[in-house]
Amino acid sequence: MGSIKSAEVSREVFPYLRVYEDGTVERLAGTEVAAAGLDPATNVLSKDVLILPETGVSARVYRPGNITNKLPLVVYFHGGAFVIASSADPKYHTSLNNLVAEADIILVSVNYRLAPEHPLPAAFEDSLGALKWVASHAKGEGDGNGPLPVLNQEAWLREFVDFDKVFLAGDSAGSSIAHYLGLRIKDEVRDLKVLGIVMIMPYFWGKKPIGVEVTDQFRKQMVDNWWLFVCPSDKGCDDPLINPLVEGAPSAASLACEKLLVIVAEKDVLKDRGRLYYENLVKGSNWAGKADFVQVQGEDHVFHILDPNSHNAKTLIKRWASFINSDSVN
Repeated sequence: MGSIKSAEVSREVFPYLRVYEDGTVERLAGTEVAAAGLDPATNVLSKDVLILPETGVSARVYRPGNITNKLPLVVYFHGGAFVIASSADPKYHTSLNNLVAEADIILVSVNYRLAPEHPLPAAFEDSLGALKWVASHAKGEGDGNGPLPVLNQEAWLREFVDFDKVFLAGDSAGSSIAHYLGLRIKDEVRDLKVLGIVMIMPYFWGKKPIGVEVTDQFRKQMVDNWWLFVCPSDKGCDDPLINPLVEGAPSAASLACEKLLVIVAEKDVLKDRGRLYYENLVKGSNWAGKADFVQVQGEDHVFHILDPNSHNAKTLIKRWASFINSDSVN
């Protein structure tokens, strides 16, 4: 039987964690770890690499067991409301093994730092640093002539990636990160061209309720609480980091990709934000790319992670793989 904490709870962020008066953080979910290595079910290989030694940010890198030519690359950002989960989470590990096998790709799953120990924008800046690390392979650095040491290069990226086919992807909070990076690439990651972005059940939000949020007050307050906990900002739920459509947010017209896919779930309280993001992108901005929108019926938030081998999860993975390997968004 585990020890009982004597300190009082000072903050509860349902259903993810508790913070005690002594500063201790107790995570109630997303703490499980799966080892990297060979996945017998998919013949996918994975390994963990330290990519930003100064902050301890790492990534889990995936590759198919058999590679005969250069492959597309997906840089992936996990969800968890910025407070739970990791690149080693067993459910994410299973889901990404399935994607790598289905799409025949190389994948980098970024293990950014979590709040509250590292309040936002730490996760965004960690992910930007990770993307710069990926870009360094495209530039051929790490051979002793560039600023990146040889030891910080990853052979799987150097040997197997087609850097003309790079994608960003994320679910929930990871979609917010993918959007943020899509706006920063042109100015800060100039040597990397991103072909497409996939946003799965994106975690966008806002102070004023829309759609189902108007009547579902319990979940509206719950998501409000998540964001206000992780982001110490006077802008609250209208911070541009979480509300990309608020006045003063960077224009979606500068999103640096040629195509984009938004996937939402019918029962998800976040679905209306995902739809609004898509509609603004294709109708309300001067973005020059092509986008598609998919709503999965009968499912709730990140169902494909919670049950990676379900029928609808497998269908989602096939749609995602098609987006990566097709010349169009369909």
